[in-house]
Amino acid sequence: MGRKVIRISTVPVSLKNLLKGQLKMLSRYYEVIAISSPGQDLDDVSLREGVRVIPVPIERRISLVKDFISLFKLIAVFRKERPWMVHSLTPKAGLLSMLAAKITRVPVRMHTFTGLVFPTAGGMLKPLLILMDRITCYCATHINPEGEGVKRDLLSYKITRKPLHVIAQGNINGIDMDYYSRTDEVIRKAGMLKEENTFTFCFIGRIVGDKGINELVGSFDRLYKENNRIRLFLVGPFEDHLDPVLPEIKEMISHHAGIVFTGWKEDVRPYLAASDAFVFPSYREGFPNVVMQAGAMGLPSIVTDINGSNEIIIDGKNGVIIPSKNANALYEAMKSFAESADELLRMSLNSREMIAGRYDRDIVWKAILEEYRKIENHVS
Repeated sequence: MGRKVIRISTVPVSLKNLLKGQLKMLSRYYEVIAISSPGQDLDDVSLREGVRVIPVPIERRISLVKDFISLFKLIAVFRKERPWMVHSLTPKAGLLSMLAAKITRVPVRMHTFTGLVFPTAGGMLKPLLILMDRITCYCATHINPEGEGVKRDLLSYKITRKPLHVIAQGNINGIDMDYYSRTDEVIRKAGMLKEENTFTFCFIGRIVGDKGINELVGSFDRLYKENNRIRLFLVGPFEDHLDPVLPEIKEMISHHAGIVFTGWKEDVRPYLAASDAFVFPSYREGFPNVVMQAGAMGLPSIVTDINGSNEIIIDGKNGVIIPSKNANALYEAMKSFAESADELLRMSLNSREMIAGRYDRDIVWKAILEEYRKIENHVS
Protein backbone atom coordinates (compact mmCIF):
# COMPACT_ATOMS: atom_id res chain seq x y z
CA MET A 1 0.00 0.00 0.00
CA GLY A 2 1.29 3.45 -0.90
CA ARG A 3 1.42 6.56 1.23
CA LYS A 4 -1.76 7.71 2.91
CA VAL A 5 -3.60 10.57 1.18
CA ILE A 6 -6.70 12.27 2.61
CA ARG A 7 -9.03 14.07 0.20
CA ILE A 8 -11.51 16.36 1.94
CA SER A 9 -14.46 18.56 1.03
CA THR A 10 -17.07 20.40 3.08
CA VAL A 11 -20.07 18.44 1.80
CA PRO A 12 -19.88 14.94 0.29
CA VAL A 13 -21.64 15.86 -2.95
CA SER A 14 -18.43 17.70 -3.93
CA LEU A 15 -16.42 14.47 -3.66
CA LYS A 16 -19.19 12.56 -5.39
CA ASN A 17 -19.68 14.88 -8.36
CA LEU A 18 -16.39 16.76 -8.76
CA LEU A 19 -13.98 13.86 -8.26
CA LYS A 20 -15.87 11.03 -9.93
CA GLY A 21 -13.42 8.22 -10.67
CA GLN A 22 -10.36 10.16 -9.50
CA LEU A 23 -10.21 8.67 -6.01
CA LYS A 24 -10.39 5.15 -7.46
CA MET A 25 -7.56 6.03 -9.84
CA LEU A 26 -5.41 7.45 -7.02
CA SER A 27 -6.11 4.41 -4.83
CA ARG A 28 -4.03 2.33 -7.25
CA TYR A 29 -0.99 4.28 -6.05
CA TYR A 30 -1.93 5.56 -2.56
CA GLU A 31 -4.03 4.64 0.42
CA VAL A 32 -6.85 7.12 -0.13
CA ILE A 33 -9.27 8.27 2.57
CA ALA A 34 -12.19 10.59 1.82
CA ILE A 35 -13.46 12.96 4.52
CA SER A 36 -16.58 15.10 4.39
CA SER A 37 -19.79 15.80 6.26
CA PRO A 38 -21.84 12.65 6.85
CA GLY A 39 -24.61 11.58 4.49
CA GLN A 40 -25.65 9.13 1.82
CA ASP A 41 -23.44 10.89 -0.72
CA LEU A 42 -20.37 10.04 1.36
CA ASP A 43 -21.48 6.40 1.55
CA ASP A 44 -21.93 6.47 -2.23
CA VAL A 45 -18.36 7.77 -2.65
CA SER A 46 -17.02 4.89 -0.57
CA LEU A 47 -18.92 2.31 -2.61
CA ARG A 48 -18.19 3.78 -6.03
CA GLU A 49 -14.54 4.72 -5.50
CA GLY A 50 -13.59 1.79 -3.27
CA VAL A 51 -11.99 4.01 -0.61
CA ARG A 52 -12.41 4.35 3.13
CA VAL A 53 -14.43 7.35 4.28
CA ILE A 54 -14.53 9.22 7.58
CA PRO A 55 -17.53 11.48 8.28
CA VAL A 56 -16.72 14.80 9.97
CA PRO A 57 -19.52 17.42 10.15
CA ILE A 58 -18.43 20.69 8.52
CA GLU A 59 -20.71 23.71 8.15
CA ARG A 60 -20.73 25.50 4.79
CA ARG A 61 -21.52 28.82 6.45
CA ILE A 62 -19.37 30.56 9.05
CA SER A 63 -20.27 29.23 12.50
CA LEU A 64 -17.53 29.79 15.08
CA VAL A 65 -18.67 27.18 17.59
CA LYS A 66 -19.35 24.47 15.01
CA ASP A 67 -16.18 25.35 13.10
CA PHE A 68 -14.03 24.91 16.23
CA ILE A 69 -15.69 21.55 16.89
CA SER A 70 -14.94 20.47 13.32
CA LEU A 71 -11.35 21.66 13.65
CA PHE A 72 -10.76 19.61 16.78
CA LYS A 73 -12.34 16.54 15.18
CA LEU A 74 -10.07 16.89 12.16
CA ILE A 75 -7.04 17.25 14.42
CA ALA A 76 -8.04 14.00 16.16
CA VAL A 77 -8.49 12.21 12.82
CA PHE A 78 -5.16 13.40 11.44
CA ARG A 79 -3.32 12.40 14.63
CA LYS A 80 -4.81 8.93 14.40
CA GLU A 81 -4.37 8.42 10.64
CA ARG A 82 -0.99 10.17 10.24
CA PRO A 83 -1.43 10.94 6.52
CA TRP A 84 1.40 11.89 4.19
CA MET A 85 -0.88 14.35 2.37
CA VAL A 86 -4.11 16.22 3.07
CA HIS A 87 -5.63 17.62 -0.11
CA SER A 88 -8.73 19.84 0.21
CA LEU A 89 -10.97 21.32 -2.46
CA THR A 90 -13.71 23.53 -0.98
CA PRO A 91 -13.34 26.76 1.05
CA LYS A 92 -14.43 25.73 4.55
CA ALA A 93 -12.88 22.28 4.35
CA GLY A 94 -9.72 23.93 3.05
CA LEU A 95 -9.48 26.36 5.95
CA LEU A 96 -10.15 23.79 8.66
CA SER A 97 -8.17 20.91 7.18
CA MET A 98 -5.11 23.03 6.38
CA LEU A 99 -5.14 24.37 9.94
CA ALA A 100 -5.55 20.89 11.40
CA ALA A 101 -2.89 19.44 9.09
CA LYS A 102 -0.38 22.14 10.01
CA ILE A 103 -1.05 21.64 13.74
CA THR A 104 -0.54 17.89 13.36
CA ARG A 105 2.52 18.36 11.11
CA VAL A 106 1.21 16.60 8.03
CA PRO A 107 4.13 16.82 5.56
CA VAL A 108 2.11 17.74 2.45
CA ARG A 109 -0.82 20.13 2.78
CA MET A 110 -2.41 20.89 -0.58
CA HIS A 111 -5.44 23.06 -1.26
CA THR A 112 -7.16 23.43 -4.62
CA PHE A 113 -9.07 26.69 -5.03
CA THR A 114 -12.10 25.68 -7.10
CA GLY A 115 -13.49 29.19 -6.96
CA LEU A 116 -13.23 32.36 -4.91
CA VAL A 117 -16.14 33.89 -3.05
CA PHE A 118 -14.57 37.15 -1.86
CA PRO A 119 -14.25 38.97 -5.24
CA THR A 120 -18.06 39.29 -5.43
CA ALA A 121 -18.72 39.61 -1.68
CA GLY A 122 -19.62 42.93 -0.07
CA GLY A 123 -19.60 44.66 3.29
CA MET A 124 -17.69 43.18 6.22
CA LEU A 125 -17.91 39.70 4.72
CA LYS A 126 -15.29 40.43 2.06
CA PRO A 127 -12.31 41.10 4.37
CA LEU A 128 -13.31 38.12 6.50
CA LEU A 129 -13.32 35.82 3.46
CA ILE A 130 -9.96 37.22 2.34
CA LEU A 131 -8.54 36.53 5.80
CA MET A 132 -9.84 32.96 5.69
CA ASP A 133 -8.19 32.33 2.32
CA ARG A 134 -4.94 33.86 3.54
CA ILE A 135 -4.96 31.54 6.55
CA THR A 136 -5.63 28.57 4.27
CA CYS A 137 -2.65 29.51 2.10
CA TYR A 138 -0.42 30.19 5.11
CA CYS A 139 -1.06 26.68 6.40
CA ALA A 140 -0.81 24.94 3.02
CA THR A 141 2.46 23.76 1.51
CA HIS A 142 1.06 23.52 -2.04
CA ILE A 143 -1.62 25.74 -3.60
CA ASN A 144 -3.40 24.84 -6.83
CA PRO A 145 -5.80 27.34 -8.39
CA GLU A 146 -8.26 25.49 -10.61
CA GLY A 147 -7.68 27.91 -13.48
CA GLU A 148 -5.70 30.94 -14.58
CA GLY A 149 -8.51 33.31 -13.58
CA VAL A 150 -8.51 32.05 -10.01
CA LYS A 151 -4.72 32.36 -10.00
CA ARG A 152 -4.94 36.00 -11.13
CA ASP A 153 -7.40 36.83 -8.36
CA LEU A 154 -5.21 35.22 -5.71
CA LEU A 155 -2.28 37.29 -6.94
CA SER A 156 -4.15 40.57 -7.39
CA TYR A 157 -5.65 40.42 -3.89
CA LYS A 158 -2.26 39.40 -2.46
CA ILE A 159 -3.71 36.30 -0.80
CA THR A 160 -0.33 34.58 -0.70
CA ARG A 161 3.27 34.89 -1.84
CA LYS A 162 3.65 31.14 -2.22
CA PRO A 163 3.95 29.59 -5.70
CA LEU A 164 0.61 28.95 -7.41
CA HIS A 165 0.40 26.03 -9.80
CA VAL A 166 -2.46 25.33 -12.20
CA ILE A 167 -2.51 21.61 -12.97
CA ALA A 168 -2.80 20.78 -16.69
CA GLN A 169 -4.93 23.52 -18.32
CA GLY A 170 -7.28 23.83 -15.38
CA ASN A 171 -10.21 21.94 -13.87
CA ILE A 172 -9.86 19.35 -11.12
CA ASN A 173 -11.12 16.20 -12.79
CA GLY A 174 -11.48 16.71 -16.52
CA ILE A 175 -14.29 15.38 -18.70
CA ASP A 176 -15.08 11.76 -19.44
CA MET A 177 -15.44 12.14 -23.21
CA ASP A 178 -16.85 8.64 -23.62
CA TYR A 179 -19.66 9.40 -21.17
CA TYR A 180 -20.41 12.88 -22.49
CA SER A 181 -21.13 11.81 -26.03
CA ARG A 182 -24.19 11.31 -28.21
CA THR A 183 -24.65 7.58 -27.76
CA ASP A 184 -27.66 5.81 -29.25
CA GLU A 185 -29.35 5.73 -25.84
CA VAL A 186 -28.74 9.44 -25.24
CA ILE A 187 -30.12 10.28 -28.69
CA ARG A 188 -33.19 8.14 -28.03
CA LYS A 189 -33.92 9.96 -24.76
CA ALA A 190 -33.19 13.34 -26.37
CA GLY A 191 -35.71 12.55 -29.10
CA MET A 192 -38.43 12.38 -26.45
CA LEU A 193 -37.52 15.93 -25.34
CA LYS A 194 -37.11 17.62 -28.71
CA GLU A 195 -39.66 19.90 -30.36
CA GLU A 196 -39.54 20.31 -34.12
CA ASN A 197 -38.78 23.78 -35.51
CA THR A 198 -37.99 25.07 -32.03
CA PHE A 199 -34.64 26.51 -30.94
CA THR A 200 -33.76 25.23 -27.47
CA PHE A 201 -31.42 26.84 -24.96
CA CYS A 202 -30.21 24.84 -21.97
CA PHE A 203 -28.98 25.90 -18.53
CA ILE A 204 -27.65 23.40 -15.96
CA GLY A 205 -26.90 24.41 -12.38
CA ARG A 206 -28.42 25.69 -9.19
CA ILE A 207 -31.43 27.96 -9.79
CA VAL A 208 -30.08 30.86 -7.73
CA GLY A 209 -29.33 34.54 -8.16
CA ASP A 210 -25.57 34.34 -8.59
CA LYS A 211 -25.90 31.89 -11.47
CA GLY A 212 -27.52 34.74 -13.43
CA ILE A 213 -30.98 33.17 -13.42
CA ASN A 214 -32.78 36.50 -13.00
CA GLU A 215 -31.08 37.87 -16.11
CA LEU A 216 -31.48 34.61 -18.01
CA VAL A 217 -35.21 34.23 -17.47
CA GLY A 218 -35.83 37.93 -18.09
CA SER A 219 -33.83 37.88 -21.34
CA PHE A 220 -35.49 34.68 -22.49
CA ASP A 221 -38.96 36.11 -21.83
CA ARG A 222 -38.08 39.25 -23.83
CA LEU A 223 -36.91 37.11 -26.76
CA TYR A 224 -39.90 34.76 -26.48
CA LYS A 225 -42.29 37.66 -26.94
CA GLU A 226 -40.64 38.28 -30.31
CA ASN A 227 -40.27 34.63 -31.29
CA ASN A 228 -42.24 31.90 -29.56
CA ARG A 229 -40.40 29.13 -31.41
CA ILE A 230 -37.77 29.01 -28.69
CA ARG A 231 -37.52 27.06 -25.42
CA LEU A 232 -35.37 27.11 -22.32
CA PHE A 233 -34.45 24.03 -20.29
CA LEU A 234 -33.65 24.89 -16.67
CA VAL A 235 -31.99 21.79 -15.21
CA GLY A 236 -31.19 22.11 -11.52
CA PRO A 237 -32.63 22.72 -8.06
CA PHE A 238 -33.83 25.90 -6.38
CA GLU A 239 -31.81 26.89 -3.30
CA ASP A 240 -34.11 29.45 -1.73
CA HIS A 241 -32.36 29.21 1.65
CA LEU A 242 -29.02 30.32 0.19
CA ASP A 243 -29.56 32.63 -2.78
CA PRO A 244 -33.17 32.87 -3.93
CA VAL A 245 -34.12 34.24 -7.33
CA LEU A 246 -36.53 37.17 -7.48
CA PRO A 247 -40.14 36.19 -6.64
CA GLU A 248 -41.41 37.27 -10.05
CA ILE A 249 -38.69 35.20 -11.74
CA LYS A 250 -39.60 32.11 -9.73
CA GLU A 251 -43.23 32.62 -10.71
CA MET A 252 -42.22 32.94 -14.36
CA ILE A 253 -40.16 29.73 -14.20
CA SER A 254 -43.20 27.86 -12.90
CA HIS A 255 -45.70 29.13 -15.46
CA HIS A 256 -43.88 30.33 -18.59
CA ALA A 257 -45.01 28.51 -21.74
CA GLY A 258 -41.47 28.42 -23.13
CA ILE A 259 -39.60 27.33 -19.98
CA VAL A 260 -39.15 23.67 -19.06
CA PHE A 261 -38.05 23.43 -15.43
CA THR A 262 -36.82 19.91 -14.63
CA GLY A 263 -35.32 20.22 -11.16
CA TRP A 264 -32.18 18.21 -10.41
CA LYS A 265 -31.30 15.42 -12.84
CA GLU A 266 -28.75 12.65 -12.39
CA ASP A 267 -28.15 12.43 -16.13
CA VAL A 268 -28.11 15.75 -18.00
CA ARG A 269 -26.91 14.38 -21.33
CA PRO A 270 -30.37 13.97 -22.93
CA TYR A 271 -31.18 17.62 -22.18
CA LEU A 272 -27.92 18.76 -23.74
CA ALA A 273 -28.45 16.52 -26.77
CA ALA A 274 -31.98 17.90 -27.19
CA SER A 275 -30.69 21.50 -27.11
CA ASP A 276 -29.16 23.81 -29.69
CA ALA A 277 -27.06 25.98 -27.37
CA PHE A 278 -25.93 26.19 -23.77
CA VAL A 279 -26.26 29.40 -21.75
CA PHE A 280 -24.46 30.02 -18.47
CA PRO A 281 -24.64 33.65 -17.24
CA SER A 282 -23.05 33.01 -13.82
CA TYR A 283 -21.57 35.82 -11.70
CA ARG A 284 -18.62 33.80 -10.41
CA GLU A 285 -17.06 30.38 -10.90
CA GLY A 286 -13.81 28.56 -10.44
CA PHE A 287 -13.95 26.30 -13.46
CA PRO A 288 -17.52 25.29 -14.35
CA ASN A 289 -17.90 21.63 -15.28
CA VAL A 290 -21.24 22.20 -16.97
CA VAL A 291 -19.70 24.40 -19.66
CA MET A 292 -17.21 21.64 -20.46
CA GLN A 293 -19.98 19.02 -20.42
CA ALA A 294 -22.02 21.06 -22.88
CA GLY A 295 -18.99 21.47 -25.14
CA ALA A 296 -18.27 17.74 -25.00
CA MET A 297 -21.85 17.18 -26.20
CA GLY A 298 -21.18 19.50 -29.14
CA LEU A 299 -23.00 22.62 -27.93
CA PRO A 300 -21.69 26.17 -28.31
CA SER A 301 -22.13 28.27 -25.19
CA ILE A 302 -23.04 31.78 -24.14
CA VAL A 303 -21.02 32.53 -21.00
CA THR A 304 -20.16 35.54 -18.90
CA ASP A 305 -16.65 36.98 -18.71
CA ILE A 306 -15.71 35.29 -15.44
CA ASN A 307 -13.03 32.89 -14.22
CA GLY A 308 -13.17 29.47 -15.81
CA SER A 309 -15.92 30.23 -18.31
CA ASN A 310 -13.66 32.63 -20.21
CA GLU A 311 -10.95 29.96 -20.30
CA ILE A 312 -13.16 27.13 -21.61
CA ILE A 313 -14.89 29.31 -24.19
CA ILE A 314 -12.84 31.11 -26.83
CA ASP A 315 -15.01 33.94 -28.07
CA GLY A 316 -16.28 33.29 -31.57
CA LYS A 317 -14.85 29.77 -31.81
CA ASN A 318 -16.90 27.53 -29.49
CA GLY A 319 -19.24 30.17 -28.10
CA VAL A 320 -19.47 33.81 -27.11
CA ILE A 321 -18.46 35.70 -23.99
CA ILE A 322 -20.62 38.54 -22.65
CA PRO A 323 -20.32 40.89 -19.63
CA SER A 324 -21.59 39.54 -16.33
CA LYS A 325 -24.89 40.83 -14.91
CA ASN A 326 -25.83 42.38 -18.26
CA ALA A 327 -29.33 41.29 -19.27
CA ASN A 328 -29.28 43.22 -22.54
CA ALA A 329 -26.01 41.63 -23.67
CA LEU A 330 -27.46 38.24 -22.78
CA TYR A 331 -30.62 38.95 -24.78
CA GLU A 332 -28.60 40.03 -27.83
CA ALA A 333 -26.40 36.92 -27.66
CA MET A 334 -29.39 34.58 -27.34
CA LYS A 335 -31.14 36.36 -30.22
CA SER A 336 -28.04 36.03 -32.39
CA PHE A 337 -27.74 32.32 -31.63
CA ALA A 338 -31.38 31.66 -32.45
CA GLU A 339 -31.16 33.54 -35.75
CA SER A 340 -27.68 32.61 -37.04
CA ALA A 341 -27.78 28.97 -38.10
CA ASP A 342 -24.50 29.01 -40.04
CA GLU A 343 -22.51 30.63 -37.20
CA LEU A 344 -24.06 28.26 -34.70
CA LEU A 345 -23.13 25.22 -36.79
CA ARG A 346 -19.54 26.43 -37.15
CA MET A 347 -19.15 26.84 -33.37
CA SER A 348 -20.92 23.53 -32.73
CA LEU A 349 -18.41 21.70 -34.92
CA ASN A 350 -15.54 23.19 -32.89
CA SER A 351 -16.98 22.54 -29.45
CA ARG A 352 -16.31 18.85 -28.77
CA GLU A 353 -12.85 18.87 -30.33
CA MET A 354 -11.77 21.87 -28.25
CA ILE A 355 -12.89 20.24 -25.00
CA ALA A 356 -11.26 16.89 -25.84
CA GLY A 357 -7.95 18.55 -26.68
CA ARG A 358 -7.66 20.46 -23.43
CA TYR A 359 -9.81 18.83 -20.75
CA ASP A 360 -10.09 15.11 -21.47
CA ARG A 361 -10.18 13.31 -18.12
CA ASP A 362 -7.12 11.20 -18.92
CA ILE A 363 -5.07 14.36 -19.49
CA VAL A 364 -6.11 15.85 -16.13
CA TRP A 365 -5.68 12.61 -14.18
CA LYS A 366 -2.19 12.09 -15.59
CA ALA A 367 -1.23 15.63 -14.59
CA ILE A 368 -2.57 15.17 -11.05
CA LEU A 369 -0.68 11.93 -10.58
CA GLU A 370 2.49 13.53 -11.94
CA GLU A 371 2.05 16.38 -9.44
CA TYR A 372 1.77 13.93 -6.55
CA ARG A 373 4.81 11.99 -7.78
CA LYS A 374 6.84 15.18 -8.13
CA ILE A 375 6.00 16.15 -4.55
CA GLU A 376 6.98 12.66 -3.37
CA ASN A 377 10.42 13.15 -4.85
CA HIS A 378 10.93 16.34 -2.83
CA VAL A 379 9.06 15.69 0.42
CA SER A 380 9.84 12.76 2.69
